[in-house]
Amino acid sequence: MDLSVTQDQLKDLIKTALVEVLEQRRDLLYDAVEEAMEDWALCRAIQESENSELIERDEVFKLLEDTP
Repeated sequence: MDLSVTQDQLKDLIKTALVEVLEQRRDLLYDAVEEAMEDWALCRAIQESENSELIERDEVFKLLEDTP
């Protein structure tokens, strides 16, 4: 029995499987988008902090303690 598939057939199978998964498990897509947005925000915060003034560790903890 020959089970070979063409590249186009394989591409169609993968697309169909992906669509089915996303339809049945929308939470996976939402989680992936949320994670990507959090990563992007963290990268932006890191980039912005590279040009900021350095402060002492104790100062950071004091600010955190004073924050409600």
